[in-house]
Amino acid sequence: MGLTARIRTRDGWAVSHAVVTVADTTGAQALRAEADAEGAVRDATPLQPGAYTVIVTAVGYAPAAASVIVTASGRAEVGTVTLARQGGTELPPPGPWTVDPVHSSVAAVAQHLGISSVHGRFTEFSGSIEIAPDDVTKSRVEAVIRAGSIDTGNGMRDEHLKSPDFLDVERFPEITYRSTGLTATGSDRWTVHGELGMHGVVRPADLDLAYLGTGPDPWGGTRAAFRATTELHREDFAMNYNQVLQAGIAAIGTTLRVELDIQAVQGESLPAV
Repeated sequence: MGLTARIRTRDGWAVSHAVVTVADTTGAQALRAEADAEGAVRDATPLQPGAYTVIVTAVGYAPAAASVIVTASGRAEVGTVTLARQGGTELPPPGPWTVDPVHSSVAAVAQHLGISSVHGRFTEFSGSIEIAPDDVTKSRVEAVIRAGSIDTGNGMRDEHLKSPDFLDVERFPEITYRSTGLTATGSDRWTVHGELGMHGVVRPADLDLAYLGTGPDPWGGTRAAFRATTELHREDFAMNYNQVLQAGIAAIGTTLRVELDIQAVQGESLPAV
């Protein structure tokens, strides 16, 4: 096999239409191949030993380049090449944006019995984003989650999570988040500093945010996509319930991994579709 590679977006999806060009040190094309439906590139054409430049292009994505050394085997094993969406390193247009809950998800993962994970999500939430026109670090994010909308796929477990042992949704029906600032960590990555209110407790909570790009939607609007993650310790929010097994392992882990996939529509409200 002369060339192998995997082409992915920054959020892990295959880029099936990507074209990979391999050029030698003189700039001459030595090989050209196209990714299959799974984003995999496989070409059996052997290459002469030496140094090559691999250039990956795809419609709607910024080009990417990598260097590779081909040995006597004649193989160029490029590995995974990640493409950024065209314009992905630019910021969304300034002004208000509204989170679209139908095309977004708010999920959390906790360890169970010390050996596996329980996945849950909140099905009812809303949010707004204000992109500052001159200094993006002054942008703002606000979100409200209905605590009672927790769904782990098990009714008995969900009722326990809604009880006073955990979220206590009768007393604290909402989970809130308000940003207090942003710090750039890369061309399209940010740390969002903010305050999370849950179970009657408000504590600082930072989000690791990746901006995935902006594009038109079928209804004449403009949408921006983001992915954010953080880790929370439920004791910080006065949720101290736990059942300890004989081996000393907690039945439910105390650390929650929060994963947000957000799609926002430009404007102060969602379109009527």
